[in-house]
Amino acid sequence: MRVLVCGASGQDGAYLSQFLLKKGYEVIGTSRDALGGSSHNLRTLGINKDIKLASMAVSDFRSVFSTIKRFNPDEIYNLTGQTSVNLSFDQPVESIDSITIGTLNLLEVIRLFNPKIRFYNAGSSECFGSAKKGSSFNERSGFYPKSPYGVAKSAAAMLVQNYRESYAIYACTGILFNHESPLRPDRFVTKKIVNAAYRISQGSKEKLELGNIDICRDWGWAPEYVEAMWKMLQMKKPSDYVIATGRSESLRYFATQVFKHFGLDLKKYLKINPEFFRPSEILYSCGDASKANKDLKWKAKTDIDGIIKNLCLAVKN
Repeated sequence: MRVLVCGASGQDGAYLSQFLLKKGYEVIGTSRDALGGSSHNLRTLGINKDIKLASMAVSDFRSVFSTIKRFNPDEIYNLTGQTSVNLSFDQPVESIDSITIGTLNLLEVIRLFNPKIRFYNAGSSECFGSAKKGSSFNERSGFYPKSPYGVAKSAAAMLVQNYRESYAIYACTGILFNHESPLRPDRFVTKKIVNAAYRISQGSKEKLELGNIDICRDWGWAPEYVEAMWKMLQMKKPSDYVIATGRSESLRYFATQVFKHFGLDLKKYLKINPEFFRPSEILYSCGDASKANKDLKWKAKTDIDGIIKNLCLAVKN
């Protein structure tokens, strides 16, 4: 089996590539610039020499067509595109271009070149917007995104559904809630908190600057979530799935527990910076993965407390 992992150098792409290699797949990983781009995550996992790298710009139809024609994969995982909610407010066109148009290009090439290719699209809990505290989102929940990133992901998910129904293509979207790992870029708030707490524990006099710490998220463990992606493409019929832990905690809780791990009191080092507040924010988000539990036989094993422990141990090494 040959697979194309679009965005192989990112957190999810690297873990998915590692997972697929263990399954015996031939893995081709794409990025905008395979020669000049960063392969840090692939090297960290020790798989940089085990996958074939190729340059592909998903927003360029010709680039997508030539790459898929060259490798003719059995499966394609679309994990590429702009990944930052914050950045999407500053670069909304880039968000739409890389996420929505990129997904459309991949679907069109599959339709025109080889409709038998199975396609996975990385969705996001950002599509749903905010929920009432104590409630959760599932596959039947309506989309009400609060950011250009969420809008782009919502449109991409709708395109996947449209192509699946219109052209009988095996295409599905995994609506993944927040998921973390040591491979997260430093710009993500979870990594920012862990890194700051570690530096302070080592003598740094800095303050941790955050925005709204009362937002609540459903945090999962990325290496577990990539298994769910693969399972979606092994089903007899394609369908979309919510992937989540079912537990939502505040950013305040996350930061407090991280600092406790290092023997620190968050209150002594926290500074709320209004500049970090977003123009529009999801206040509470939680996922219901009952459908994935039943159909895919998948269930999250690591909750937020386990994630915090894993991240804090990783930063020490």
